[in-house]
Amino acid sequence: MTKAFNFEDGGRTYTCAVEKSRTAKNEAWWWFNVSGDGQRYAPFHAATGDTQESVRSRIVTYYNDRLTARSQPFAGRGHWAQRGRPPAAQKTTEAVAD
Repeated sequence: MTKAFNFEDGGRTYTCAVEKSRTAKNEAWWWFNVSGDGQRYAPFHAATGDTQESVRSRIVTYYNDRLTARSQPFAGRGHWAQRGRPPAAQKTTEAVAD
């Protein structure tokens, strides 16, 4: 299946199409847009056995996983120079009893 198609899921409209890669391999990829999202995605290769339902299922799963990941708080990384070093020991203060 290599025909473009549209579908709705979860209040969003998805527009899907197969396009050839611009690389030397000239592979075909499924590209899609989602209403309300300015980004365009190409998460997987087009396969000869693809159906609208199989592509739809993969796209919805991919996009929902992406939204879940984006909703998570950012887990910042340390500065690149700190990589590989053990975390700094925490200083403890002990109360001295008289």
